[in-house]
Amino acid sequence: MNSSNRAPKRQDSRAIVWTVAGSDSSGGAGIQADLLSITDMGSYACTVISAVTSQNSLGVNKIEATDIDTQLSALASDMPARAIKIGMLANDQQVSSLAEALTTYKQSWERPPVVVYDPVLFSSSGEPLSDEDIRDSIKQRLLPCVDVLTPNTTEAASLTGVEITDQRSLETAAQKLIGFGCKAVVITGGHTTTSTARARDYYTDGERSIQLDSPYLDIFNNHGTGCVFASALAACMAQNYPVEDALVLAKAYVTRGLKKATRVGAGPGPVAHTGWPRLLEDFPEVDGGRRIDQAFASCETRTLNLYPVVDSSAWIEKLLSSGIKTIQLRIKDASEDQLNSEIAKAVASGRRHQARVFINDHWQLALKHEAYGVHLGQEDISKANLKRIQAAGLRLGISSHGYYEMLRAHNYHPSYIAIGAIYHTSTKSMPSKPQGVIRLKRYVDFMGKHYPLVAIGGISLKRAPRVWQQKPGSIAVVTAITEAPDYQHAVKEFFKITGEPGT
Repeated sequence: MNSSNRAPKRQDSRAIVWTVAGSDSSGGAGIQADLLSITDMGSYACTVISAVTSQNSLGVNKIEATDIDTQLSALASDMPARAIKIGMLANDQQVSSLAEALTTYKQSWERPPVVVYDPVLFSSSGEPLSDEDIRDSIKQRLLPCVDVLTPNTTEAASLTGVEITDQRSLETAAQKLIGFGCKAVVITGGHTTTSTARARDYYTDGERSIQLDSPYLDIFNNHGTGCVFASALAACMAQNYPVEDALVLAKAYVTRGLKKATRVGAGPGPVAHTGWPRLLEDFPEVDGGRRIDQAFASCETRTLNLYPVVDSSAWIEKLLSSGIKTIQLRIKDASEDQLNSEIAKAVASGRRHQARVFINDHWQLALKHEAYGVHLGQEDISKANLKRIQAAGLRLGISSHGYYEMLRAHNYHPSYIAIGAIYHTSTKSMPSKPQGVIRLKRYVDFMGKHYPLVAIGGISLKRAPRVWQQKPGSIAVVTAITEAPDYQHAVKEFFKITGEPGT
């Protein structure tokens, strides 16, 4: 058969990630760990080998630098990367070549790659991993090309000259690294900065900062943690996860890997590669420890089924009369008198129909009229008096748009968590791109056993069956009902998908 007549092979849809790093003959770090981590996290890994090392679990015996220029050129001509993870660089020539190449890619590629750099300067046993002191070259040439720098506290101190002993010196070192030109930095291994046994990763882009805290794991088998973290971070960012989601996913991946790591040789064993993070217990605490320890009242059921969001008490009454048992009143741009009247009527309808009526944003009026519950966005969590809402017995729903915000919602133990937008929606401006059903399934696997989840955003009657197959427990809809030619028929069709409330 003539090859020209064959049907084209299916194109791999995974995001391409390059790893520029040394080959670790023991298999625990470097290129070998990067390949496994990038693949585990759902991207496709390509390699640019900066050095071939002779090493085992006890230490590095020999390093032989390679020519990275031809490797970079070969990949750039055919397989451009969504993200480039950098690890060990062996000499000044490699630093210069890579910096020049990255500058070209960022200027000429239609989609500039995200560059994640783990500045591996020393081996785990303390040996230098370059032919010469290349720190000045790194700071002057390479760091201005880097989007996220991921040093541990030792590497950050080596690059900045700042001894990291507490939170203040940690932040000082991070700001100094930003001053060298990288767009953002996350300093890992921050257990050295806390008085308690906590592992703290600190991220900043010079303006915004994120702190991720986990219990410190004093584990012997920890070879390759930096490589694994940076590779997982790059793999997630290549798939368009926002940086805050990529950070918590990478930290959870390393945490799980440390828990499951086993000894192979006489020295420390490698971090295990355990697939996409799914267990809440492996994820870090976020939001600087702000939390409520007591859970909000439950919604009496883990399946809220069909959950319309409407903008008037008239719609509340019509839809509750049609059999809806969970509904939200979301009104924007109304006077205080209008809000007061509409919320009072909505709450009264809920009582008549024995339904769950949530009030969006206006928690003070929800308290005044003794509503069933309040729904808050991420920006409102810090503003609202959550303890007052909880003491009054109201339920709490919180919006989220990804892993980081779900973890932030978890700090307050709400009655449910909404996740979206699943599809593009025109009803409000969204801070993130549409999530899609594949990510929705991951969110359900991650948080669905802990809270009722509500999928929201662009869910039409046609899209609803596929969304429901991911088992979120509830589908929130807006225009699919309020703009339907026959809203009662639309409700009945949705019930065929989600089931009648209470069934």
